[in-house]
Amino acid sequence: MYYAENPDAAHDIHQLDTELLAQNVSFTTDAGVFSKKAIDFGSQVLLSAVNFEAKSTLLDVGCGYGPIGITLAKAQGVIPTMIDVNLRALALSEKNAEKNKVTATIFQSNLYDKVVGTYDNIISNPPIRAGKDVVHGVITGAFDHLNLAGTLTIVIQKKQGAPSAKAKMATVFGNCEVIKKDKGYFILQSVKEDTI
Repeated sequence: MYYAENPDAAHDIHQLDTELLAQNVSFTTDAGVFSKKAIDFGSQVLLSAVNFEAKSTLLDVGCGYGPIGITLAKAQGVIPTMIDVNLRALALSEKNAEKNKVTATIFQSNLYDKVVGTYDNIISNPPIRAGKDVVHGVITGAFDHLNLAGTLTIVIQKKQGAPSAKAKMATVFGNCEVIKKDKGYFILQSVKEDTI
């Protein structure tokens, strides 16, 4: 499974050359990582829904082989940190960042357990198949790793728990907005507001 630390699937290398956010991007993928044969539609909708400031810091939680963090670095000039539990995915992310001439901090972390400090924005296409506890862990852990006025943005299909995720985000952050919907995919965003 792609959310395992060491996927045991036999290697099956693919090369994806595509255009995302008007950028030519190239990714090496492999078996044992999420959506190895194409950039999944949810990630494409997520990318199209956000517009981050250049030089803002971005934490990509569950980065896989890197399409979200790398594309946003190229297209919007964010400074990406990319984390995943899957060691095979992380090795691909490092290779893909280099291939796309993107400087990124990439390391293994099970959710936020190795994450230090705070970020301007957190983004995630969470691993739905890992279960609701993991998806909600992405949401609850984000709060303590965001700067004030920072955002958490996730993509989730309605049929795979978007209403539940939206309610969780509203509970954790006090707010949650659906910033885009496309073919059953919801882009949810919460802002860390000053609560003092």
